[in-house]
Amino acid sequence: MNHIVLIHPAIPQNTGNIMRTCVATNTHLHIIKPMGFSLDDKHMKRAGLDYIKDLKLTIYEDWEEFEAKNPGHYHFYTRYSNQTYSEANYTQEGDHYLLFGHEHDGIPHDILRAHLDECVRIPMYADSRSLNLSNTVAIGIYECLRQQDFPDLVRHEVQKGEHFLTEESDTKRY
Repeated sequence: MNHIVLIHPAIPQNTGNIMRTCVATNTHLHIIKPMGFSLDDKHMKRAGLDYIKDLKLTIYEDWEEFEAKNPGHYHFYTRYSNQTYSEANYTQEGDHYLLFGHEHDGIPHDILRAHLDECVRIPMYADSRSLNLSNTVAIGIYECLRQQDFPDLVRHEVQKGEHFLTEESDTKRY
């Protein structure tokens, strides 16, 4: 199974968007405290829409609790790595944890130092400081899923039907 891990998230809208991504990709979300907002925050709920009710979510008091309860393959997304996210192997047996840090400070450096071989980065233009956290999570989880051949994800339109664009009908409104 794939997992998204947010270490000390600060911006509720980012977390709400990440919740939607987790539901859409059947990915378990883990949040490690402290958080810069309450899970009842209206901005987070608005960004998460009605997807939140289907979310698999676990909250941890600290890094040590998370690490003790979650063995598997860790992939730390950080600007301090020379390995790109697409070079990482997400196909090994077992759980894969994609870890992302606080929007302003990233993942604590002591955690990164203990896992240097598991760090990856998303290449960016040199004059750019960073990508939005929810965009970074989406890039990471979809690369993971691509390497796994999109397990359990639907490859056709479900809401309006697989052949929606190719069927002729006088009753369809666009």
